[in-house]
Amino acid sequence: MVLRTLTYIDATSDVETGEISLFVGADMAITVRHGDGTELAGVRARMEGHPDVLAHGPAAVLYAVSDTVVDTYITVAAELQIDVDELEASVFSPARTDDFERIYKLKRELQEFRRAVVPLVEALGGIATQEMPAIPRDARPFFRDVNDHLLRVQEQVESLELLLNGILQAHLAQVGNRQNEDMRRISAWVAILAVPTMIAGIYGMNFKHMPELSWRYGYPLAIGLMLAICGTLYRTFKRTGWL
Repeated sequence: MVLRTLTYIDATSDVETGEISLFVGADMAITVRHGDGTELAGVRARMEGHPDVLAHGPAAVLYAVSDTVVDTYITVAAELQIDVDELEASVFSPARTDDFERIYKLKRELQEFRRAVVPLVEALGGIATQEMPAIPRDARPFFRDVNDHLLRVQEQVESLELLLNGILQAHLAQVGNRQNEDMRRISAWVAILAVPTMIAGIYGMNFKHMPELSWRYGYPLAIGLMLAICGTLYRTFKRTGWL
């Protein structure tokens, strides 16, 4: 039996994977560990403190290692739940945050989690319900208990994936809405600035016969007209939510 181990790294919020291979026979149990995953010295110490479990022979080793690995799954799932909750709060916060990288990183970690959990569900389910060499019938309840815990972890992973997909869709919608808001603001300011530009452009054509060209108050009137129209447009855009 091959178990994929998971380790949550607090500093980087990463999930590192390892592997434990178990060879179980009628009178022997061999474990081969790859990577820096689950430590097995404590497993042996706990087994020695439960002679009733140890009495089931090599199957007890398989149970103890499987139970320890699944317990680490529960711990890692809880840490990922915290990460998803923090990401959700960040996405729905008033501040403009770019969370795409964090979302895809979490999706990748959940995929690694799923690849570790899903194959083990079928394996433990088979041990708990079917005749297996070197697995006594009276040891099956131990594996059913581990499999129940594993099924709950699988449900949690699936719910986290669904929640993360919802967060991604919400973030995409927010980005689209913010872009629309920015375009409205830009369009509103362009419309406001177009008025004084137009008036100044007309009076800058230097024609001899122009309205109010030689009037003493023509210049203040032009400036006042610009300010009045710009102010009216600003209030209109503000009232409609474009500014």
